[in-house]
Amino acid sequence: MDIDGSAALVTGGASGLGLATARRLAASGAHVTLVDLPTSPGASVAADLGARFVPADVTDPEQIAAAVALAAEAGPLRVLVNCAGIAPPAKVLDRDGVPTPLDLFERVLRVNLVGTYNVIAQASAVMSRNDPDAAGDRGVIVNTASVAAFDGQIGQPAYAASKGGVAAMTLPIARELARHAIRVVTIAPGIMETPMLKGLPQAAQDSLGEQVPYPARLGAPDEYARLVLAIVDNGYLNGETIRLDGAIRMPPK
Repeated sequence: MDIDGSAALVTGGASGLGLATARRLAASGAHVTLVDLPTSPGASVAADLGARFVPADVTDPEQIAAAVALAAEAGPLRVLVNCAGIAPPAKVLDRDGVPTPLDLFERVLRVNLVGTYNVIAQASAVMSRNDPDAAGDRGVIVNTASVAAFDGQIGQPAYAASKGGVAAMTLPIARELARHAIRVVTIAPGIMETPMLKGLPQAAQDSLGEQVPYPARLGAPDEYARLVLAIVDNGYLNGETIRLDGAIRMPPK
């Protein structure tokens, strides 16, 4: 798919994987709209990119519908990249053997899984009305899971469940949206050099990177972004979850 002149929507676009992706999409000629929380630096980031910024909660259908509509004003909305997510650790039982409050588990699932589904639903409704491009495509949706969907560690039951859900719904949604010529693919990143990890001491970052078989380092956000563009470009890639992890398999803790 040639995205030059088309619109692209990136959730979680103010930092990390979303920001790297927004940069690549903008450099490829797309009219980019970023969605992130009002407390994020989204406005300044968008200004630097020549993009638009919409402060919104990915779990709110009305806010996301408005963001999608704004994005589509710039051109046919052909690309959606879901990067918004949270990863607070929480075990099933705390140190005293008391169950962790259920609302902590529910919040992670609501943001990561329900939020991803909500953005897909709102964006695909608009994409389905696009005129097909030269290859017959109307749109491409790229979601973000995690290797935790397959190798979840102790303290990650909510995060692993949410990302496992994103991976699991990829194929049924791709099958459904096939009749609208919309492809759906998910990326499952490994240990990436996100703002959260960048806040760790360098020794801790190096230790994490050394766990990766090859290359033995943290993944770069731009490597995620380049995979997004490869997915957009490759018209036969659909309904799949792709691990981007340097062959790591996470240990229990």
